[in-house]
Amino acid sequence: MAKEGSAGVRQSPEDSIVWREEARKFETPDGEAFLQYRLVDLSRTSSGRGGVSPAAMDMVHTFVPGSKRGLGLAARLCDAAFSHARSHGMRVIPTCSYISVTSCSLSDVMDEKHCSPSSTSPPCA
Repeated sequence: MAKEGSAGVRQSPEDSIVWREEARKFETPDGEAFLQYRLVDLSRTSSGRGGVSPAAMDMVHTFVPGSKRGLGLAARLCDAAFSHARSHGMRVIPTCSYISVTSCSLSDVMDEKHCSPSSTSPPCA
């Protein structure tokens, strides 16, 4: 995956995660693996928690094609999305079953009431 170069370790394109704000996605440079989200306005339900945005990122779907599974891409997509949410003071709603199962221990980002998968959401691949 990572290649040794004269200046040290270099990342391959799969190691990079790109934020495509207009598409509401975090993805690999080739666009084959991605995490799709939607922004949710919580201003009407917010209890005025200091430092927390009234918006939340509802992470609805994670996809990695079969040819790229087992490389840790889904985890890197989640890391990028959670880091983005954290840096913008947003809560995360883990609608995607992969994210719900693997990331609910991140209590500094999560709103505890959103830590179970939605019964109406399809499972993520």
